[in-house]
Amino acid sequence: MNSKFTQIVRILLGIILIVFGANKIYTFIPLPQPPAEAADFLKSLADTGYVLTVVAVLEIIIGIMLIFKLWVPFAILVLVPISLNILLFHLFLDVPAIATALVVVALNGILLYKHKQKYKPLFTQ
Repeated sequence: MNSKFTQIVRILLGIILIVFGANKIYTFIPLPQPPAEAADFLKSLADTGYVLTVVAVLEIIIGIMLIFKLWVPFAILVLVPISLNILLFHLFLDVPAIATALVVVALNGILLYKHKQKYKPLFTQ
């Protein structure tokens, strides 16, 4: 679990989450205009006034936890529904920009696999 590869994956995923989470709050990386359906969906989430902010804050917190190696098995488990929704959003609404979503899901999957022993008690009686 503490191999150099796992360390690189953990830190890389943490950096991606912090950068994209912070970019949701303070746009400092201009992103390409998404297709109309994706833009409408994002606008509806933004109009709620809290959904995108909550997701952004969770991404930043999880990113910090990964970088500083705090509760990593818990952090990557909390990240599963977020990364799955990122992937599904791009799969159904914005396929040309799916690369980062695939990277996040792949890195999360690698870390889940590397920490699988920590999850065994969740699935035993």
